[in-house]
Amino acid sequence: MISTVNQKSNKNQNLAMVIIGDRCIGCDACYVACKTDWDVPALKESYRTKVWEVEGEDNLGRPTISFLPVLCNHCQNAPCVTVCPTGASFQREEDGIVLVNSDMCIGCKACMIACPYDARYYDEQKKSVDKCTFCLPRLNNGLDPACVATCVGGSRNFGDISDSESSVSKLLENATSISRLKEDEGTLPNVYYITVND
Repeated sequence: MISTVNQKSNKNQNLAMVIIGDRCIGCDACYVACKTDWDVPALKESYRTKVWEVEGEDNLGRPTISFLPVLCNHCQNAPCVTVCPTGASFQREEDGIVLVNSDMCIGCKACMIACPYDARYYDEQKKSVDKCTFCLPRLNNGLDPACVATCVGGSRNFGDISDSESSVSKLLENATSISRLKEDEGTLPNVYYITVND
């Protein structure tokens, strides 16, 4: 991860997730809620969101484990959209959410290969690629994504970063560090990882 600053967008909204890293306790409530809400196949490689365990060492050389929530980054410059031969993978102009039209998907999996975040999977039942949608139907009903609603540690936060009064904008404004995954690939991801002073 590399440090970054919040970038402005010309969209009506710029929906993003802001993750406070040290608040994730690895409980997997987000993973379970997502699998349940979206009927994601019970396969390890099939997920819309997941929490990785990251092993490391503290400054005394003792082993540590931290947790890294991962999901589709709904990139502003999404390579999955660029490579899709049918237009099944697309980005909504109004808010930046990247989606897959399963009726147009031919299962070539080019988008899966292009995604630097390994955030897509092929659903054998649907015969289509699938991925996180930021829980669009929940958003349409005024609800947070399922992973945010079930995050017991308050690690996951969601909203419009183009609105300076939103909770996510304020989190970014007051963060002690901000990073995005694999930003050097030029994808302009809309998932931010921050640290804050509690």
